[in-house]
Amino acid sequence: MANPRNAKLADQIKVILATTIERRVKDPRLGFVTLTEVRLTGDNREATAFYTVLGDEDDRAATAAALESAKGMLRSTVGGQLGMKFTPSLAFMLDATPEVAKSMEDLLARVQTLDAEAASHSDGKTFAGDADPYKKPREESDDDE
Repeated sequence: MANPRNAKLADQIKVILATTIERRVKDPRLGFVTLTEVRLTGDNREATAFYTVLGDEDDRAATAAALESAKGMLRSTVGGQLGMKFTPSLAFMLDATPEVAKSMEDLLARVQTLDAEAASHSDGKTFAGDADPYKKPREESDDDE
């Protein structure tokens, strides 16, 4: 379980990075970036910022290059605003959550169409055997007593 102090610190770093990227990074390669999460190591020496980019693969590559070139300025801004003894080094990772969600939605849609197809094939058909195939104990009648 994560340390509550580290979680709070990660949230602060996320806010600082988001506002700094929005206001101070003027790189034309930078696309429409959304920071989704920041994770800190246990010793607060390294911070990994996960982000998503609206656009195609070229936009993602250009944004990754822009964030990499602005990493030093972003780190000094984080250090100046947090006032920590050691400012964590920053790493930016493209968040795979949208792609995973899209593939899950595609799989669910495929399963739904297969279920509908199977249901259409079973219309008007009956089971080969009894309607209730499970054995049950014999019911005693009043004549046996």
